[in-house]
Amino acid sequence: MVHPWHDISPGDQNPEIVNGVIEIKRGSRAKYEVDKEYGILKLDRVLYSSFYYPANYGFIPQSYCGDQDPLDILVLSQVELEPLCLVKAKVIGVMRMLDSGEEDDKIIAVAANDMSVNHINDISELPPHFTLELKHFFEDYKKLENKTVVIEEFQN
Repeated sequence: MVHPWHDISPGDQNPEIVNGVIEIKRGSRAKYEVDKEYGILKLDRVLYSSFYYPANYGFIPQSYCGDQDPLDILVLSQVELEPLCLVKAKVIGVMRMLDSGEEDDKIIAVAANDMSVNHINDISELPPHFTLELKHFFEDYKKLENKTVVIEEFQN
């Protein structure tokens, strides 16, 4: 069995276009993550708040962030991408974030094979309200767990 974190390449056009493994589809309240040992999806929790993920959420294989987990990626697309879907993602920026004091940046990307978004080349091309939605979601979705998330900035 192929392990989605260890056995899949981050992509041969990395860092401009990367492979993303989706764990959570846009609109979900379920927080799934790939089990590090078994390589299958496990339910981490159902979000404590009434929030829904504003974008398809996953990770870049064979990568690490400051929290010792794979580097997170938000993949914008006109469709919800199914969990464990492998998607070519064009990187357009990063959301610098601290989760309970630990670095937990989110790569912002667009689905390279989705004509409705693949013309976007830079995070500054996103509607300003969408970046506000991302900021609001990540700053507030853990409040009922008594955890603090700080969005430091969006970068290209």
